[in-house]
Amino acid sequence: MDVLKISSDLMSFRSISPKSAGSLEYVKKILDSWGFDCQLLEFGESKVKNLYATLSGGKGPNVCFAGHTDVVPPGDEKEWDSEPFTPLVKNGILYGRGASDMKTAIAAFLVSSKKFIDLNENFNGSISFLLTADEEGDADYGTKHVVDWLIKKKKKINYCLVGEPTNPNILGEMIKVGRRGSLNGEIIIKGKQGHVAYPEKCKNPIDDLLRVCLSLNEKLDDGSKTFQPSKLTITSIDVGNNVTNLIPNSVKVKFNVRFNDNFKSNDIIKILRNRLNSLKCKYELKTKVSGESFFNFSEKLTEAIVHAVKKVTKNNPELSTSGGTSDARFISKICPVIEFGIVGKTMHQINENISIVDIKNLSEIYFLFLTNIFKDKF
Repeated sequence: MDVLKISSDLMSFRSISPKSAGSLEYVKKILDSWGFDCQLLEFGESKVKNLYATLSGGKGPNVCFAGHTDVVPPGDEKEWDSEPFTPLVKNGILYGRGASDMKTAIAAFLVSSKKFIDLNENFNGSISFLLTADEEGDADYGTKHVVDWLIKKKKKINYCLVGEPTNPNILGEMIKVGRRGSLNGEIIIKGKQGHVAYPEKCKNPIDDLLRVCLSLNEKLDDGSKTFQPSKLTITSIDVGNNVTNLIPNSVKVKFNVRFNDNFKSNDIIKILRNRLNSLKCKYELKTKVSGESFFNFSEKLTEAIVHAVKKVTKNNPELSTSGGTSDARFISKICPVIEFGIVGKTMHQINENISIVDIKNLSEIYFLFLTNIFKDKF
């Protein structure tokens, strides 16, 4: 199995989220040929595709590799030095959309699994793949639905590794052992519209807006043992007023909260309502939870990947909970989950690229991870 060829094959599929564009079918064909039980799952009106595949080798743990084959759009393709969906190898570097996020990791999943299976025909456990074409967008019909399907079908996963690009600069630099929760919100502050010359007949919501923004910016906490402080960030303020002689009827504020394990999303919403109520202004609050915070509680899972990373890269990886959300937030509901992948320096960028040496080393790390996780001691 050639990890570079599989990486290039996957990157040639124009699988802009939430389209598989043949990428999941390509992986399924490979896994079918190895004897995996493959389920191509479709959810939503658009029939968004997902893949769950399992190879059972005994009564031991089910170890799952999880990730996504969808990618973000390339942007203006004329800005690229090469075609974004025609992978290019130049000076030991692989160029193309998905090189970093995260088609090379999926190739490494495949190659490492095949190597492990060939060398351990009677291993005690199962290897599974949970892959989606709906991660980069709203993620409404991806991993979240597969997890619900697994629960309904009573299919158990014991350990999961998500192959997101966790390393900022060099391979072996960082492992994600948890993620902050994320909540998006919108506040509509209500006033009374009128002429600026007669403010006594109006209620300017912008006056309340200033107080609301100050209240929202108040500190939520000082962080926890494993997470940095929670943070609310105002992302947009919109009055929708194009003239200067009109007091607006309302003003809209959008924000995001990244919260640690001191809170559940309901706690954050309660805090926000209490702050807004104390200001005694008329408002409407809308929220959408992208995910709760989580932390990997399995020492064995952590040690299995840390040991593999150290052996291959000679680096001592940082165990981090920084960064944005990932599909690990859904998987954390059913099993311990950890994240380790390639270097993410160029993900989502024009001329996205990754070192071929890093791809090969990632495959070896995943192989050693499998070797470790199926051992009682290592």
